[in-house]
Amino acid sequence: MTNQALASARPGPWRRFGPLLGLVWVVFLAEPLTASLDAPSPGARVVGVAGVLGVGVLYGVSIFALRFRDAPTRVVVGVLAVQTALVALTTLAAQQHGLVGLVFVGVTSVFLLRRQAALIVVGAIVVALLAVPRLVPGWQAEDSTALSAVLAGLAVFGFTQLVARNRQLVVAQEEVATLAAGQERERLARDVHDVVGHSLTVVSVKAELAARLLREDTDRAAHELADIQRLTRSALADVRGMVAGARAVTLPGELAAARAAFDAAGIEARLPGAVDAVAPERQTLFAWALREAATNVLRHAAARQVVVTLENTGVTVDDDGRGPDAATGGGDDGNGLRGLAERARAAGATLTTGRSPLGGFRLAVTFAGDGRIAS
Repeated sequence: MTNQALASARPGPWRRFGPLLGLVWVVFLAEPLTASLDAPSPGARVVGVAGVLGVGVLYGVSIFALRFRDAPTRVVVGVLAVQTALVALTTLAAQQHGLVGLVFVGVTSVFLLRRQAALIVVGAIVVALLAVPRLVPGWQAEDSTALSAVLAGLAVFGFTQLVARNRQLVVAQEEVATLAAGQERERLARDVHDVVGHSLTVVSVKAELAARLLREDTDRAAHELADIQRLTRSALADVRGMVAGARAVTLPGELAAARAAFDAAGIEARLPGAVDAVAPERQTLFAWALREAATNVLRHAAARQVVVTLENTGVTVDDDGRGPDAATGGGDDGNGLRGLAERARAAGATLTTGRSPLGGFRLAVTFAGDGRIAS
């Protein structure tokens, strides 16, 4: 996940209001502030108070303005250097109490620096808090300040990690939503092609047949027109079901629809009479394969004969038409085969196409196995 993606993530409540929790640490500046106000000379008091306020202001800026490692390195180094200088200025009035400001330098480094660099800075601050009071004459060592620096650093590190994880979670959720939306668009496009394309192809074939029969056999022409009405209503229901995600495609239904479509087109078809040999979990995939194969035969093949072979391991559709070159119609109709290939891969099967033994086109969807029905 890139830094740019993290930076563009929508700020959550922790991102907006979480830094307010960091201001709790400002109460620890009361000690050097009080010590500065107790300095013997007015000049020292002014210098000490200015140093304490400067440390606090820069600490607040590091939380709210610099936004956790988003600032350039030179800015971060400048902030830490100025803070350290202000701590030194505070010690002129507050003596060893002014070293409390180093705790805020450590916390600021955890906010703004990478983990390794912040660890080095905090470690150096702890050493300074332990050593400097012992080296300066008249100062008293306060090891509790060093412990405070360690605890404050750990607390802020945990907080920054929480903010980072929340930002990553937001980005991941947005990426998942984008992928899901894209997959849903692909599903709708594939299903529109498979459902509407097949239905319109059969309607077109029946409309041509009805037109030829109007002068020869009006009763049969009326029957074909009634079939067209039924098919259009069925296609409309399929589209509604597809959008709602509730449509059902069944292998017996597709066999019956293929037989009716082939009969209307005057194509001799040898179709299986039952689907008992196919495991139930494979029937839906085979139904889609039969629908796509029938659509290709009716639309492109100009075939006179079609043979459908159905086993538990696969379904094969052969025709004696124009062959593989005509199977996609030379255009976008290859989307149907691509969609079927995606369905087959998702089910663990394989789609193969090529020259049929009948001389036309073969479409086969197969599973690896011995043909026995899975229990």
